[in-house]
Amino acid sequence: MDVKRIDSSHLDFHNLVKFLDADLAVRDGDDHAFYHQFNGIDTLKNCVVVYVDHIAVACGAFKPFSEDTVEIKRMYTDPQYRGKGLASKALDELEAWAKESGYKKCILETGIKQPEAIALYEKTGYRRILNYGQYSGVENSICFEKVL
Repeated sequence: MDVKRIDSSHLDFHNLVKFLDADLAVRDGDDHAFYHQFNGIDTLKNCVVVYVDHIAVACGAFKPFSEDTVEIKRMYTDPQYRGKGLASKALDELEAWAKESGYKKCILETGIKQPEAIALYEKTGYRRILNYGQYSGVENSICFEKVL
């Protein structure tokens, strides 16, 4: 397994995000357009791709949210590779990169229809917080934070 730090222009990241968006379109149903508007990748400078046997199988990213906080975005693992700790590796790398960059905290949003994501964040030390920003009052969203 190898984890690469890249930016959002990387082809492997783009391809994994296409699979993520297709999965979320099914899970989110009628709510997909609302969520999709907040998930553009054009300006993401801090992305990771996880490779197994030189095959891109998982990804994630972060973007600055405030002076001391980043928002974790675009986490995805190919279904054939789930349950092997790859999402945790991607998240660990993003957190390390954020900390190296001087950030103190990570926040994120996920959907109630994404139990795998909820389990990942709870397992890796994130705690549930009130929904922030555009997710305030959105019943299908769950927000988390972790101090680095």
